[in-house]
Amino acid sequence: MRYPVAAGRFYSSDRNGLIKDIETCFSHKLGPGMPGKEGNGRKIVSAVAPHAGYMASGMNAAHAFKKIKEDGLPDTYVIIGPDHQGVPFDFVTCSDDYLTPLGPCKIDLDLIRDLDGMIPNSPAAHAYEHSVEVQVPFIQYIDPDPKILPIIMSRQDKTTAHRLGDILKAVCKDRDVIVLASSDLSHYIPKKKATALDAKILNDIKNLNADGLFDTVMSNRISACGFGPIATAILATEPGSAEILKYSDSYDSLGGNPSEVVGYASAVMYKK
Repeated sequence: MRYPVAAGRFYSSDRNGLIKDIETCFSHKLGPGMPGKEGNGRKIVSAVAPHAGYMASGMNAAHAFKKIKEDGLPDTYVIIGPDHQGVPFDFVTCSDDYLTPLGPCKIDLDLIRDLDGMIPNSPAAHAYEHSVEVQVPFIQYIDPDPKILPIIMSRQDKTTAHRLGDILKAVCKDRDVIVLASSDLSHYIPKKKATALDAKILNDIKNLNADGLFDTVMSNRISACGFGPIATAILATEPGSAEILKYSDSYDSLGGNPSEVVGYASAVMYKK
């Protein structure tokens, strides 16, 4: 079992408190409203959601999860999060179930087995990383019996994104999955500048421009932490269109100092 490290910090550490946290994210003025009934269209193939504390970015992330619920639930959620801890892999998965205050979230072990030799499997590498973990309670809230494939992506460059994207595209070809990229955007810069810089990233997402996203981040020195997972999600699923659901920042949700904000965005991508 992979035990939570963000419980009690990024979200409540008890079940009832966590459910209240999540429902507050949906009902908040920055949120999308409570999810409706489960759809059966299944047009969404990938998505983007932020991974900060729920009080900061959860209401933004709620837009993506509401959309997923109402579109239709997949068999498996492939969650790709950036590495904040220095794991010794370009990318790495985990075969241990993810435990949250809502209970254990099962790993898709069939998918893990099919990835053997292509993606390293190291539960220890996942022990302290929050970027995947914070997505899991939202998934458990909208889906009564989810399976996930958690991936931490350390090396974020075009070559690595294409490698990981090609692996996932091949292995998930005949599977019903959604690839969820976990990313925050600009970090600790003035609100106006963050909005302008993050708009460039949102434009690349809207245009499904995976390679261009790297050029945008590097040429503008944007401090987004999960641009590699976003590009990989695009490459792995080859969507036909994308929809930006919500952009906000930490000042919008928390107040405080508008000269040091963190940007957040949620988006979904649809099959061709």
